[in-house]
Amino acid sequence: MTEIALIGRKIGMSREFFKTGQSIPVTVIKMEKGRVIEIIEESKRGYKAVQLGFGNIKNSKLSKSMKGYFAKKKTEPKNRLKEFRVKSLDNYKEGNEFGLEIFKDIKFVDIKSKTIGKGFAGPMKRHNFGGLRASHGVSISHRSHGSTGQRQDPGKVFKNKKMAGHMGDKIRTMQNIEIIKSDLDNNLLYLKGSIPGSKNTEVLVKKAAKNIRKLTIYEKIELLEKQKKMTEKKKK
Repeated sequence: MTEIALIGRKIGMSREFFKTGQSIPVTVIKMEKGRVIEIIEESKRGYKAVQLGFGNIKNSKLSKSMKGYFAKKKTEPKNRLKEFRVKSLDNYKEGNEFGLEIFKDIKFVDIKSKTIGKGFAGPMKRHNFGGLRASHGVSISHRSHGSTGQRQDPGKVFKNKKMAGHMGDKIRTMQNIEIIKSDLDNNLLYLKGSIPGSKNTEVLVKKAAKNIRKLTIYEKIELLEKQKKMTEKKKK
């Protein structure tokens, strides 16, 4: 049940304390339940997929075609429709709802969200350039990027050259983020560390694509306690 993903909103950051005295920064995400709107069979489109709807929207804000679509599916209108390819359609039925319970036995997730837009930024901020000399001899161009091209041949600036330009406001994926805890009553997911985007940014959360063997914080604490017990026994 982990082939599908859920959409949430970034609430902000906090921290979690553990009995070892550790303070771990966490990002809190308010998750939305996804409702199965349509089941796409292989005979229909050549692949198996599930279409989920997230968030509510007023009927007045829908186009005529979307009003007809939701009326045909006999479901309340949804703000976002997202399609996920799945291996098997046996676990899905139209009208079913999925929430945080799909991440019950999962330790790591991948997230996708939009970074904070920084506007037009120079090369030092955008690409971590060192800039020109800060001493005499450099005339009002201390933070510039310097030369960008070659000589007469090829006589042009190559594409994708690192220069000043628009920074941020891009979709970014972060992999293998640890789930610290989940609050099923309030639909809150606590993820270790920071996540791209400002408050209220839409975040797509799905099971980690990579099969990693990294230990979670809880597993590390358990190991430490076992080691302490072993050393205490040896002392006795």
